[in-house]
Amino acid sequence: MITTDVQHCGSSVLVSASGQLDEDAGAVLQQALDGVGVDTRDLMVDLHGVVSMDSAGLLHLLDMHRRAECLGLRVLAVGWQPQPQQLMADVAGIRGPGSATVERYALPGFRQLMEQRAQRARHFADFDIETPIVSTAPGE
Repeated sequence: MITTDVQHCGSSVLVSASGQLDEDAGAVLQQALDGVGVDTRDLMVDLHGVVSMDSAGLLHLLDMHRRAECLGLRVLAVGWQPQPQQLMADVAGIRGPGSATVERYALPGFRQLMEQRAQRARHFADFDIETPIVSTAPGE
């Protein structure tokens, strides 16, 4: 279960999430974004309290990010914890500790790649099949 706390400060909105970012997170993240006004320019998503994330949760986070950008918002996700960061690295096919997936998250092409691979991982998880990794890095 995920919970969010939304704070408004001038033209910025801070969404602090905590709990498990999974299949059930979609509606909660949607509600957090629903309260954004026309004067809002920046959305910061604080993930310090997100202790675990699965591919469905990653898809919800990517969807929130895409919808925020469609509203003209600049989006920054901060506070990545080890398990969510490792999941992103695994989904992206980037091996090794300390991978740069969090830094790449802000790049539009990387988000699209992550969304495609997270969809694929979720599909394979639905059938309890291990997800094959096609390449080791974006663009290869």
